[in-house]
Parts: sequence; structure tokens; C-alpha cells
Amino acid sequence: MSKALPRRRGASVVTGYAAMALLGLAACAPSKPKTAPTPMNDPRVGLKAGLFDAGEAISNMKVVAKAVSPPGFLGITNSDLAFTGKYAIQGNYNGPVIWDISNPAKPVLVVAYTCPASQNDISVYKNLMFMSAEANNGRVDCKPGGVPDPVSKDRMRGVRVFDISDIKNPKLIANVQTCRGSHTHTVLEDPKDKDNVYIYVSGSSGIRSAGELAGCADVAADDPNSSRLRIEIIKVPLANPASAAVVGRANIFAGLGAAPAHGLSDADKEAAVKTLATAKAAGGFIAKNPQSGMDMVVPPQVIRPLLDNAMKARGGTSVNAADSAAVRGMAQGAINTMFAGAAGGAPAGRGGERSQCHDITVYPALGLAGGACEGHGLLIDISNPIAPVRLDAAADSNFAYWHSATFNNDGTQMLFSDEWGGGSSPKCRAGDKPEWGANAIFSIVNKKLVFKSYYKIPTVQSSNENCVAHNGSLIPIPGRDVMVQSWYQGGISVFDWTDPSKPKEIASFDRGPIDSTRMAQGGSWSVYWYNGSIVSSEIARGLDVAELVPSEFISQNEIDASNTVKWDYLNAQGQPKISWPPSFALAKAYTDQLERKGCVAPAKISEIRSSISSAEKTSGAARNATLTKLVTDVEASRSCDPKKTDLLKKALQDLQTLAM
Repeated sequence: MSKALPRRRGASVVTGYAAMALLGLAACAPSKPKTAPTPMNDPRVGLKAGLFDAGEAISNMKVVAKAVSPPGFLGITNSDLAFTGKYAIQGNYNGPVIWDISNPAKPVLVVAYTCPASQNDISVYKNLMFMSAEANNGRVDCKPGGVPDPVSKDRMRGVRVFDISDIKNPKLIANVQTCRGSHTHTVLEDPKDKDNVYIYVSGSSGIRSAGELAGCADVAADDPNSSRLRIEIIKVPLANPASAAVVGRANIFAGLGAAPAHGLSDADKEAAVKTLATAKAAGGFIAKNPQSGMDMVVPPQVIRPLLDNAMKARGGTSVNAADSAAVRGMAQGAINTMFAGAAGGAPAGRGGERSQCHDITVYPALGLAGGACEGHGLLIDISNPIAPVRLDAAADSNFAYWHSATFNNDGTQMLFSDEWGGGSSPKCRAGDKPEWGANAIFSIVNKKLVFKSYYKIPTVQSSNENCVAHNGSLIPIPGRDVMVQSWYQGGISVFDWTDPSKPKEIASFDRGPIDSTRMAQGGSWSVYWYNGSIVSSEIARGLDVAELVPSEFISQNEIDASNTVKWDYLNAQGQPKISWPPSFALAKAYTDQLERKGCVAPAKISEIRSSISSAEKTSGAARNATLTKLVTDVEASRSCDPKKTDLLKKALQDLQTLAM
């Protein structure tokens, strides 16, 4: 399929799996568009719908593999990713799916381990795998079927611990139960403690009864025994991980007020009018929203028990018109009760008694963490892993739900994402504000968060595509802050936020909606760079693997330099310090960046490149002599960009060391 739309340099539009061979060629389209793309004429707009034959738009990257989820897991929600060695471990609501990605173009299924729960987000540390369980269907034995009893010792809500020494046969060795389950979790390595790892648990469900788990208490947060406003902390002794247990409950929310909020977008208002009209025409149940004062459709889960009660009260066996008429008079009261219960005395998730963190991203090398905590974004001191301390908090009326956090590599900036709509709603429509459901970028100044800008994908999606900011990671392009991020059915976006005030998209990949007639959940749950590959967990389809290709925004040398970075493992909420080994690609990458800035004379750039090339072709004393002279020559470029010049000089000096 092709589309007669203006394209960015490197953009292409293709259809599904049949076009795989074309992706690399299309990514090198040489000409710039005559008219700069706008959200409405972007190639991602209007793509053909389909599960495995959807239209695709790709820019400045290529997709090298599309692995389909195995039977029993296909059609079940794929969730977050973790990586260890040559393996990608993909969470799935039926259990973890492990892929061998040693050949990124041909992922091989290693094992799909049945262990139903949600979200089944994964983390790893050496021979251990950790998995979150929050929903009531999780069992301690990993068997399907759930737990029907309201209180049961068979229910699992917390963090599971597996031994994956034999990765083909994961072995469940511990179930660490927590009071609010584990929606997500964070593995923290304390540089001062080599005997243990710690897990911060982010649980967002209701507090369990003490009858099911001793020590849980749904009482006011200022009660020292309360389970509200607490981050449960698990200690995992590496010598005996089966003895992992909760060792602390930290309150990092104390003193936070209710966060500001925003109302409906124009697109939401338009959709609500249509939904309301349809419901009224069909005889649906309507009530006033207690918060907005606007008419709303009463959800079926509220109406159904009321109808059943009315029917039983008159001794009937089926609902009749009289029952419906009686329930219409009860609908408003039921809605008022529902909203009051959700609030718990304050707006849920926005600084009230029920607040929790959704994600906590730890940066152990800096002793810091970023907490994306529903109504607030937090900067946290984690120098003592069992006693984290809040350093600062940000709130923003443009943010509906602070979801995840990412530091830049030197820890001077932090990005928070807003999962407005919970990830299951279309929030990238033409009538949705670009500041809503986006990223907020902050500078970190004297341990305080200073707002700089927002970033949202510069395109629009249909009302049948769940789309909002979600999970991602840094790509180790040296000298720059570049990130890849998932946007559900908005696809994946690569953007540069080196200048926190001016983030800019530089690559993307997107499919059309799964279904053109209705909302069907799908898209990229999460995407991370791992050892040269961009790996995406596709909710409805499986696993996508992509690579960057050179463009006006990223050079081949920058890609080559990034690919010298190799990690033994990577977790979604753990941020390693990126360092680049000495390489000629690194020196060439910094040279490309000086050229891109445009303040070094072309002749000087050519001279630097020629000298680097000459040094690369020689060795020993001859190489050192060339590099020594080049270090001196490069100093002439300092007035253009002192920081970049110093990085280039260090890269050259490190190569001198290697040559000695």
C-alpha cells in the first residue's frame, strides 16, 4: 500500500509482513518534502487497519523482525520487557515469554511459562527473575483458574521470585506477598551492599484484608500501621533468594497536597456527545457526573446489580419495564456513591489517601530515583535503599496520571510520562491537546525539578487506537540525550531531548489500528534499546525488533558508537550509567556532531576526518603521533562547542592510550 502524502526524509509507508524486504530501502529515501509534515499530513495518519496486515509508516529506522506470540499467549496482553544476556523476557498476562534474540532478525522462542496474573511485568538480576502480580486471579502455584474465595491463602498479589539458572526451565522459588499487590516493581542494586538486591513495589489495587495478609491495614495514612501511602520494600538475599521478604514500608508522599487536574479534551467532549446520544436513543441509563455536572452513561456494572435486586424484590425471574423504571430513579444515587467511594476523601491518585507510585526508575550510580506517582512526579534520594527520601515533587494540571520516569545519562534532566486515559483510550486525536498524554521534561537544579517543555508524538491517531505516552529508554548516542518510547497504537517514537526546551522526533514506526470499526487494544506496550537493537513488546501481536538507520538526524558513526555499548542485562525501571569504550566510531560521532552544529568550517571538519582515518589505518607510534597532533588541532574548534570539543579530545586521547 502507498499513500500520496508528503513525507519526512526517510519516511515510507508499507503494508504488513509482505513489505519487510522494502523497509531498509525505504528508510533511505533521499529527498526532503517540499512541505514540512504537520500532524494531519504525517504518513502515520490513515493507515490501513489489521492485526497482521495493517498498513505501516516508518521513518529513519528499519524493522528487522516481527515475532508472533506463541499459542496460549497470542491474544493475551503482552506487557513489559527485561533483558539478560542474549534473551528478551516478555511479560504476558498468561506468564513470561522468553526469546533468544542473539540474532535480532530471527528471535527464537525459548519458553512460554504459564503463570496467569497481571501485569506480570518482569525484572532480572543475574540468575533471578522477578514478576509482578496484582489482580485477584494470581495463584501462589501459578496455576490457571484464579481464586474464587474473597479471602484465601492461595491468592498471590505481590512479587514472584524465579531461579532462571536454567532459563529454559524457570523455577518459582518464592512468592513475596504485599498489601496492595504489585502493579510494577523496581530492582535496586545498592553499590554499598553486594549481598542483597532490593525491590520497590508499586501496587495500585485495593488494600488486602488482614485476614488474607497479616499486617495490612486500610486505615488513615497518619496511622503508623497504615498500608496507605506506603512503598513496600523487599530485600532479596542473593545467597538465599527464597527467603526474600518485605523489610520496609516507606512513605514518600507525606505532605503532598491534591494535584491540579484538567477536564475533557475537545475530542473527548465530541465522543461523549455521540456516546450519550446513542445511549439515550437505545434507552440507556443516564446520570449526572458528580465531578463535572455533565450527563454521563451509567456503566453496565453499576446498573446490572440494581436491576437484579429490583427483579428479586418482586419475586421475578427476568427483568421487566417496571424494574427498569425503578432503577432509573436509583441511578444517580449509585453514581454518587461510586464517585465518593473512589475518591476516598480526596481525588483518587492525585494526592489523596490512596496515592501510590506507578513506576519508580532508579539510577543507582547517582543514588537517585524518579517516582511517577499518579498525581505527582518525584525526585527521590535512594542512597539508603530501605529509607528513600523525597527531595522534590512536581504537579501539573496538564498531567492526568504520572506514569513513568527517565533520567538523561548525566542526571541533569528527567522526563516523566503521562498515561492520560490509562493506556486503553485514544488520546492522540486531533482534538486532544499536545500537552495532554505527553512527556514533561525537567532540568534537575540543586536537587529540584525545573520544568522545561512537553513532548508528544507529532501526529494524530484515530478514535479506534489507544494512544498515549508509555515506556521507553535512552539510546546511547554519545554526546546526546536520545530516547525511544512506546505510544501504544501510536507506535514507537525516537526523539532527541538534549535541549530540554526543544525536544524533536528523529525516527518512528507505526501501524494502522487493529480494527477500523471499534477500539481494540494493541500497539507497543514498551520499547527499549538493548545492545544495538530496539525491542518492542507489541500488546496484541508479539515482539518487534528494529534498528536505527542513518539520516539527517543521526549519522552512521553515531549508530556505530552507540552499538559499542554492551549490557549484561537491562530492566525497565533500572537505569545504568552509560559509558562508551574507546573507538574510532566514537571520535567520528563527535566530529559529525560538530559538523551538524554548523559552526566549524567544512574544511576543518574534513581535515579532522582525514586525520582520524589516517590514525585508524596505522598503529603504534605512528598512530599516536597522528592522534597527538589531532588533539592539538581540535582545540581550534572550542569556540564552536567547548563541551563537544572536550569529548572529541578525550575520545582521541583514549585511542592514544590503546595504541601505546
